[in-house]
Amino acid sequence: NKGLKPFVEREMLAKYGARWRYEAVKSLRDHHLTEDGQDIHLDTQALLLIIWDQWQLAFQNVLGHAERSLVSELRTTRNKWAHQEAFSTDDAYRALDSIQRLLTAVSAAQEASEVERQKQELLRIRFEEQARNESRKVAVAPIEGKPTMGLRPWREIVTPQPDVASGRYQLAEFAADLAQVHKGVGSDEYRVPRDFFQRTFLTNGLRKLLAGALQRLDGSGGDPIVDLQTNFGGGKTHSLLALYHLFSGVPISDLVGIEPVLDEAGITRPALAQRAVLVGYELSPGQPRTKPDGCVVNTLWGELAWQLLGRDGFALVAESDRQGVSPGSEVLRELFTAAAPCLILIDEWVVYARQLYGVSGLPGGSFDANLSFAQSLTEAAKASPQTLVVATIPASDAETGGEGGREAAVRLKNIFGRIESPWRPADAEEGFEIVRRRLFQPISQPSLFTARDSVVKTFMDLYRSQPQEFPGDCREAEYERRIKAAYPIHPELFDRLYNDWSSIEKFQRTRGVLRLMAAVVHTLWERQDASLLILPANVPIDESRVQFELTRYMEDNWVPVIEKDVDGPHSLPLRIDRDNPNLGRYSACRRVARTIYLGSAPNSRNPNKGLTEGQVKLGCVQPGESVATFGDALRRLSDQATHLYLDGQRYWYATQPSVTRLAQDRATQLDEEKVLEEVEKRLRVEQGNRGDFARVHVCPTSGADIADDETSVRLIILKPHLTHALRDQNSKAKEAANEMMSLRGNTRRGYRNTLVFLAADRNRLEDLKQGVRQFLAWDSINQDSETLNLDAFQRSQARTKRDEANKSVDARIPETYTWLIVPEQPDPRQPDELQEFKLQPQPLNSLAVNASRRLKSEDLL
Repeated sequence: NKGLKPFVEREMLAKYGARWRYEAVKSLRDHHLTEDGQDIHLDTQALLLIIWDQWQLAFQNVLGHAERSLVSELRTTRNKWAHQEAFSTDDAYRALDSIQRLLTAVSAAQEASEVERQKQELLRIRFEEQARNESRKVAVAPIEGKPTMGLRPWREIVTPQPDVASGRYQLAEFAADLAQVHKGVGSDEYRVPRDFFQRTFLTNGLRKLLAGALQRLDGSGGDPIVDLQTNFGGGKTHSLLALYHLFSGVPISDLVGIEPVLDEAGITRPALAQRAVLVGYELSPGQPRTKPDGCVVNTLWGELAWQLLGRDGFALVAESDRQGVSPGSEVLRELFTAAAPCLILIDEWVVYARQLYGVSGLPGGSFDANLSFAQSLTEAAKASPQTLVVATIPASDAETGGEGGREAAVRLKNIFGRIESPWRPADAEEGFEIVRRRLFQPISQPSLFTARDSVVKTFMDLYRSQPQEFPGDCREAEYERRIKAAYPIHPELFDRLYNDWSSIEKFQRTRGVLRLMAAVVHTLWERQDASLLILPANVPIDESRVQFELTRYMEDNWVPVIEKDVDGPHSLPLRIDRDNPNLGRYSACRRVARTIYLGSAPNSRNPNKGLTEGQVKLGCVQPGESVATFGDALRRLSDQATHLYLDGQRYWYATQPSVTRLAQDRATQLDEEKVLEEVEKRLRVEQGNRGDFARVHVCPTSGADIADDETSVRLIILKPHLTHALRDQNSKAKEAANEMMSLRGNTRRGYRNTLVFLAADRNRLEDLKQGVRQFLAWDSINQDSETLNLDAFQRSQARTKRDEANKSVDARIPETYTWLIVPEQPDPRQPDELQEFKLQPQPLNSLAVNASRRLKSEDLL
């Protein structure tokens, strides 16, 4: 209440004047009134009710749609708390995060900071509990891999930063906060100039910004105004911090890596500048600020003057500050000349200005007065040779908030646009280096560079030797350069994060990637991951901290989808890997599922969603591993996963169940008899491909229809349930063969050794039946598409899956019918014996042709 109450009272007073309490009562419950009915109790429920009910009249010009959603959410949270409902840790964190966002939006900085502390404490407790649970729960099998021998894994070449390796990092540390640094608090990596520059990669845009600032404050050139206008998470605050530290007066030796920038600017050392920092969410237009020297500051211009020259500076604008009117550009020019060289950094200006929209009588001045100040500020800075103004103005609606925010952003852009210097944020390639430098210590030993280059070369050899399996651009020399630049993180993972995940409105580009990858690297380091690179397939989505970062900004509830179809102790991919040793040795299904999730979840509602098979393999396969195994895993997963979609050649996950669920249900419900009938139907095609046999008999029920003569050898393909296995003493196939060899109907057979039998392998029959079930299920869905009211995509999916299942069954038949059972009689005085021969599957030949060749090789035909 302490942070929200002054804001609500101020806005209601601005709208209704002295009768604001009377209007507020209309939104409140009886228990919010005092006993005499003359006053109101403004508890949390009351404050949220007033904002909600009075939104259109009093609050929509100050707050935006995002803040209205927060109010709605917090009302529900408050009601759950009041009814003593249980809160999960995730629910509690979300509630605290929403509270902090709302407090920040109303410039209750101190209270927002306290909530941030509570958030971090909750995360600490959560992750400690998670660590304890890890030793108690049934552990998910580690991701397996079989990369090329002789290559060193990434963990032997590069080492994470100590706080990342140990897990001691705080997520808040990745959030640069100019106001905190200016107050001398916060983590060392942002607060201490040497630590800051050691971990900062100077992008082209940042280098040009710093070089121009050096020239401007030296009086030798440079632009007077810079507008850092980028989308959410574009690196604005980090650039402001670089400027703040550059002109702090510390020795050049503490400005690690700055020498090339000094050379570019033609400056020997940075000027020691007077610095003013104005952060919108730290300053409230409704609350005057009393300084240590007794000055009472009301406005932005008063704050600016006091920070530059203390009491003397404030005296220049004291009257304007008292009246809430903007000082003219001449007064500001006088201030800047006296303070020169001076650096003015303004962050989150729109957050401050939007609170003045449609409101009058606040100490901070009117909305128009503040925009007049912006005009005077830019004119004065332009006329003052050693003055630089750098401001951030949001380019995305996510940061403006409400009609007042949008209006403030538009007008500030117009004011700054006439004078500003253009500024380019970090591109994706530079983002690689920013993240890599923050997460990993630099490689220093020449032998480790050699080991890294060997890994990179082997990956490139893989992509170039199997061009049909991977996207075309990964074979180019430029891709080799990208792997080296991003090492140990594979460029495909960076591409997914920067191109797909950064499209989520609240996923701040570099900061969001840092938070996620810190959790990923820490988990992999703890799990002794031995992969050559960190690919999308290596992202441990089963780990709670990683999963939290991957789901916290998503609109839909993805957690059940992940637990069921992507990764976790009870997930489908883990079950398939465990049931199939060929897949399990690579953890192929889990790696495929992780790759598809990372590449599709953020874009599941977009028209061009999903990954191609080549992109999936690019995100999974390491040198030395069988690419075909991952193709098999992809097909099995698409056959069984409830939330995995396939359209043509693109795969993606969605929160809505796909037609696959219906196919699974239908496949499970099919009678065994119908499945075996389909197998027999397909086997009958073999009657027309005799090979070297006189005739092929398919699935006879007895020996009655099989001729008994000495001139011709006949192949009998047994019914699928009559299976055989190596040295099987209870072979159903041998029992049936003996019966058919003994009798033709009711007559004893004379030429027993003219019959050869082909039987299904007992162990492979289940795979064949499963494939047939899939085909019949998808075929029935395809036939019932009108009745089921399937849309165009679902009909296309049903056709595609039916055709794939059909091909799979055709391929599995020769893989299943591999046992030749042949009568032999070495000693005429002894009864004949049944010999067994194992066929090697030859899908391009008929079963009879394969059997003929094997018998000839044994001199039995």
